[in-house]
Amino acid sequence: MSNTATRRGILALTLGIAIFSVQDVILKQLSGDYPLYQAMLLRSLAALPFHIAIVWWFDGRLSTITTPGWFRMLARGLLNFTAYTSYYLGLAYMPMADTVALFFTCPLFITLTAALFLKERVGLLTALAVAMGFAGVILIVKPEGGNVELAALLPIFGAVCYAISMVIARSMGRVETAAAMAFWGNVCFLLGALALTAIFASGQFAGASHPSIAFLTRGWMTPSLGDFWLMAGCGLISAIGITLLTYAYQTAPAAGIAPFEYSFMFWGVLWGWVFWGNLPDLLAWLGIAVIIGAGLLVSTQPAMTKAAPKGAA
Repeated sequence: MSNTATRRGILALTLGIAIFSVQDVILKQLSGDYPLYQAMLLRSLAALPFHIAIVWWFDGRLSTITTPGWFRMLARGLLNFTAYTSYYLGLAYMPMADTVALFFTCPLFITLTAALFLKERVGLLTALAVAMGFAGVILIVKPEGGNVELAALLPIFGAVCYAISMVIARSMGRVETAAAMAFWGNVCFLLGALALTAIFASGQFAGASHPSIAFLTRGWMTPSLGDFWLMAGCGLISAIGITLLTYAYQTAPAAGIAPFEYSFMFWGVLWGWVFWGNLPDLLAWLGIAVIIGAGLLVSTQPAMTKAAPKGAA
């Protein structure tokens, strides 16, 4: 693979991640007034035609979304829906940089999951990197007296679900295309949002004081025109981001561009500071650095050339 292709891949990946970060800003900004399922529903509906176009563009035909494996792709989409629902609920309460860092423990969980279910061998260096990454988690969560803020567990749980979905994607990737899996992932987001709407839209479970719980259980709110377009715009953001990430990993070797995944941390810190005046404290900075270092070390191991975390959103 030429250096030019690698540079194109890096450019596409970093641009895609920057675009994806805007979606997180929008959802965090809306989390105080609207329910998450409402934003997810409008986002998924808006993204649907773009995902169909992406399948046609990358696969050259639409039949890749109707293969016999469509049900498995839908099941994997459910894991991604759970992963990102957990991530966004945590984002409603926690600073953006901390939430992003905790979610980016997913390479560590992918390592553990692959070792358990795919019987991949984990070397000493990788094992030390995983242990180091979880030490970084403790620095960010900062449990006092044995107590942990439950919202901090949400992005970690999301990382676990995402890790399982990525391990499943490894075996599915031999017969299914990335664009088709992304299409069914969006369908699952739509179905999941409809299910949550049926449960919570009436507002009978509203009234929670915790921002994360309120973001889930708040009743349906009629959005202003501007907020409506922000929610729908997340669909376009998601589709463009997925297109760029898919192109990046199709163009360049994964090992050469995967470390640039962590450019998302830059945006998490920047947007948290610009929009909410939040900057990590000293321990959180240290935890972020440790998680990034551990993730980079794990991702450069031969068995761990993986697809992008944000590419499955």
